[in-house]
Amino acid sequence: MSRVCIVFDRLRSEEKMLQKEASALGHDAILLDAKITNISTDSKRDDLDLGDVVLERCVSYFRGLHFTSCLEFLGAPVLNRFDVASLCGNKMFVTLLLKKNNIPTPKTRFSFSSEAALKSIEEAGYPLVIKPVIGSWGRGVVQLKDRDTADAILEIRGITDSPHDRIYYLQDVVNRPPRDIRVITIGDEPVSAMYRKSSGGFKTNIATGADPELCEITKEIEDLASRASRAVGGGILGIDMMEDNSRGLVVHEVNNTVEFKGLSRVSQRNIPREMVEFAVNHVRK
Repeated sequence: MSRVCIVFDRLRSEEKMLQKEASALGHDAILLDAKITNISTDSKRDDLDLGDVVLERCVSYFRGLHFTSCLEFLGAPVLNRFDVASLCGNKMFVTLLLKKNNIPTPKTRFSFSSEAALKSIEEAGYPLVIKPVIGSWGRGVVQLKDRDTADAILEIRGITDSPHDRIYYLQDVVNRPPRDIRVITIGDEPVSAMYRKSSGGFKTNIATGADPELCEITKEIEDLASRASRAVGGGILGIDMMEDNSRGLVVHEVNNTVEFKGLSRVSQRNIPREMVEFAVNHVRK
C-alpha cells in the first residue's frame, strides 16, 4: 500500500476521481490544498503530509509550478516534474520543442512588440490565430480575419498589465474538420483519445462547450503522441492534435495538469486508475 498525495487549488471532478481510484486500489489518498499550505526554506518533507508520491493538479499554472518547485525542494517525487510543467505551461516553448524534434506542428510566428507583430501579420496574410503563450480553456485565443480585428486585439494587448501579453504567438489557421483530438499519455504511452467537436465556433475546448467523442488510437496517433510526450520530458500529459487536410496530423499543444472528465465519459479505460498506478509505480522503481 502506498500513500498518494493529490495537490489541488480547486477541487474538481478529476481530483475526486483520482482520490476514489487510489482508495479503490488500496492506497491512502491525501488531498492537499495548495492555497492554504505554507512552505519555507526551513521546511522539511515530514512537516507536510505528502505521502509517497505527489500528483500536482493545480488549475493555476503559476501556483502549480511554484508549488512543484517547493515540493521538489523538499525531496518529494512529483508528477509532473517541475521542468515538464514549466515547458508545457508555455505554448511557445512547446511549439519550439515540437519543431526541434521533427514533430509536425502548425507554422507559428513569434513577435516581441505590437509593431513587429503587426508587420508579421501583414506579411503572412489573414487569417491567423493569436494565442496567449500562457493560458487554458481557449481563453484569449482569437482568429484574426482582417486588419481591424488585428488592430483591436493588439490595442487591447498594449494596455494590459501581463508581461506575457508582450509575447505575440501567431499561428497559421489549420484547414481541418470542426474538431481536434485530445490524447492522454501516461509514461509516454497513449491510453485514450477523444475527438473534441466544435460547438459552432472554431474553438474545440471542452470548457467552451465542445462535445467529446471516442477516437481510435491509430498507429499515427500513437507515434505522434509518444514522440510529443518524450519531447517535453514525459509523465502524465494531454497531447492535442489537429487533422490538417494537406499535412495530416499536426500536434499543436501539450498539456501538463490535463483534465480528463470529458474523456472519461466515453473512454473504455479507467484513466484516473491508470494515473494512480503509474504514480505509485514511479516511486517503486
